[in-house]
Amino acid sequence: MAGLTLLSSTIDLVLALTLLWLAWRALNSPDLFRAVVLFIALGLVLGLVWVRLDAVDIALAEIALGAGVTGALLLAALAKLQATETDTAEAAPLGLRWLIALLLLLPLLGLGWVVWQLWVPTPGLAELVDARLDESGVDYPVTAVLLNFRGYDTLLELAVLLLALIGVWSLSTAPHLGDEAPEPALAALSRLLAPLMILVAAYLVWVGARAPGGAFQAGSVLGAAGVLLRLSGWPLAAPASGWPLRLVLVLGVAVFAFIGLAVMGFGQPLLGYPPGWATPAILTIELAATLSIGAILAALFIGGRP
Repeated sequence: MAGLTLLSSTIDLVLALTLLWLAWRALNSPDLFRAVVLFIALGLVLGLVWVRLDAVDIALAEIALGAGVTGALLLAALAKLQATETDTAEAAPLGLRWLIALLLLLPLLGLGWVVWQLWVPTPGLAELVDARLDESGVDYPVTAVLLNFRGYDTLLELAVLLLALIGVWSLSTAPHLGDEAPEPALAALSRLLAPLMILVAAYLVWVGARAPGGAFQAGSVLGAAGVLLRLSGWPLAAPASGWPLRLVLVLGVAVFAFIGLAVMGFGQPLLGYPPGWATPAILTIELAATLSIGAILAALFIGGRP
C-alpha cells in the first residue's frame, strides 16, 4: 500500500511539473508554431490531470476541446498570418518581460491561496444533488446538474457558442470548400476515422445519462470529425451550406429554449421538467445540442460564412 501511495504521488508530481514546464515553454517560445504545438500538448496533459482528480467529464472536454479543436483553430489562424509572421515572433525586451512577470505575481499568489483553501473540507452540494437525483431524469449527477438543476447555465453556454460563430461569420466569407485537391493519405484516413468518431459521439450522448459523457463531449468529437474532413479536402455540398446548416447551428439553443418554455404550460418553472418527462426532455436536448455544438465547432474552424 505504501508503494502504491508513493507511485501515485510521483505521478501527480510529474504531471504538475510537466504542466508548469509546458505552460512556460508555450508562453516563452518565439516560434508561434512551436507555441501552438506546446499548447496542444498542455491540453493533453491537463486532461490526464483531470482524470487523476476523478473529473472524467472535464478531462474528455479538455482533450477534445482544449487540445483538439482549439489547437486546430490556432493552427488555422496561424496559417492565415503573413509568411513573415509565421516563422518567428520578435521577443519582447527583457525589462518588459520582468515587468509582466511582476504584474502577474499578485494574481499568482491569490490563485495559490485559493488552491490551498481547497484542502479545507467543505460539504458542497453533492448531498443535495444525490437527494434529488431520482427526480432529475438521469442517473449521473453531473448530467443532472448541467441539464436539470442548472440548465439555464448550459443554455447560456450554447448561446455563447452560437454568438461566437455569428461574430466570425460577420467578418468574412469562407473559402470555397472542396476546391483544393485532397491529400491522398489524409483523405483515406478521414474516411476511416470520421464514421468511427460519429459512433463515439453517439455513444457519449447515450451514456451521458448514467456515466461521464454528454452533449459537449459528443459535440466536440463531432466537431473534430468536421475539422478532419475539412483538412482532407472533403467538399461541402452547396445546398448543405444554406438553410440546412443554419438550422443545425441554432437547433440546440432552439430546442433547449422551447422545452424550457413549454414546461411552463404544465405549471412548472422555467426549465423545470414535469415528473416523468425529465428523461425524454433531457435526451432530446442532448441530441439537439450535440449536433449544434459539432456544427458550430467545425464552422469556426472553416473560419467564415459559407
